[in-house]
Amino acid sequence: MGQILVYMTAPDQDVANRIGQTLLENRLAACVNIMPVAQSMYWWDGAIQRETETVFLAKTEDSLFESLKTCVLGLHPYEVPCIVAMAIDQGHEPFLSWISEQTRTLSQKDAQNELTGQIKRS
Repeated sequence: MGQILVYMTAPDQDVANRIGQTLLENRLAACVNIMPVAQSMYWWDGAIQRETETVFLAKTEDSLFESLKTCVLGLHPYEVPCIVAMAIDQGHEPFLSWISEQTRTLSQKDAQNELTGQIKRS
């Protein structure tokens, strides 16, 4: 599996925080960085628009992109939100491994822990 960086924009920091939190809670991202103020210029409805937006980046596994995209689309207020994935071709190997570890589903982690005897029972 490879890791990806997903670039997204939102109308404000509250929306980016809500989406980022949901991605983390569902293990669709290992980390979300939020940059609260970006000046965006783009074509929409036949005219150039200028808006202040919030940029947010998610670090995840490429195999999770479709699930991440579906999650974001379900929470995002834009008609056509920016959700763009870029492959991470190189990086600090321990960090890339951490991304992989953190984006495993809880059931995958439980199964692995069962095999290694690491589950703590109450």
